[in-house]
Amino acid sequence: MPFLRTSLLRAEPAGVLQSLDELFALAHAMEQEAANKYDSLADEMRGQGKNELAEVFTRLAAAERDHVDSVTSWSQSRRGKSPDPALVRWEAPEPLPPDAAAEVRNSRLMTPYRALAMAVRNEERAFAFWSYLAAYSDDADIKKASEMMAREELGHVATLRKERRRAYHHEHDRSNVGASSGPPRQIDARRLELRLAAQLDDLEPRLSEPAAVRIRDIRQQTIEMAAAASGLGSFAASVEHKGPLEVAEALVDGYLEGAERSTDAAHLERLQHLAEQAIARLAWLRSLSAA
Repeated sequence: MPFLRTSLLRAEPAGVLQSLDELFALAHAMEQEAANKYDSLADEMRGQGKNELAEVFTRLAAAERDHVDSVTSWSQSRRGKSPDPALVRWEAPEPLPPDAAAEVRNSRLMTPYRALAMAVRNEERAFAFWSYLAAYSDDADIKKASEMMAREELGHVATLRKERRRAYHHEHDRSNVGASSGPPRQIDARRLELRLAAQLDDLEPRLSEPAAVRIRDIRQQTIEMAAAASGLGSFAASVEHKGPLEVAEALVDGYLEGAERSTDAAHLERLQHLAEQAIARLAWLRSLSAA
């Protein structure tokens, strides 16, 4: 069965997984390649004297090596052996596309925030990749394991988005010392979710199947999320006038930021659940944007 071609993945996955051993081998290769790429960029940034950027990529590489170890442990617990690189039959999404890597190396405008934004997109591509493999697998064990890998990638996205937000505030604070302005009018997450639902409703007629089907599903989920998000978050009212991708991204950041500040267990769980749904939604919307 053909896979949806998406803007996140840039190309269709080459097939379906045939075994758990192949799944572990592919997951291991993806995480190891990402670690190697970030290590290489850290060395290049250090050589250029860009120590702040070098530190960002060093941390990213260390996180990817932790993911490598996790996949190895999972393979050993399920299959009694480490992943076998010989079982990787086709190429997975690149951890950092050549154009993005070139931008890191050559751009004088590259900042920790922009570097982390690239890393976020990498994890979103990995989420989409495993989600599609899960959707098209006929093997129950492979489907379940692929779904678990997708959830792991969502967790990585959440972590990186928090770091990216901190980097943004750090850069913003440094560039706006002494600036002052009145606080903008605020709206809550429920209102923003309903705005997104209306935008998705407008978008659906412009899509062909199966993208239109997916948008209907996302819209219904968004309406349900609006009910769950009543009274949560504080967003500038101007966000309502942004496009659906910008609105969806603002909601992700709002739920993650709220979860970071929450001290109530039930409130925290509610925000974390909304954040997970919002991250998955954003990844899907980006993957459908080419349609």
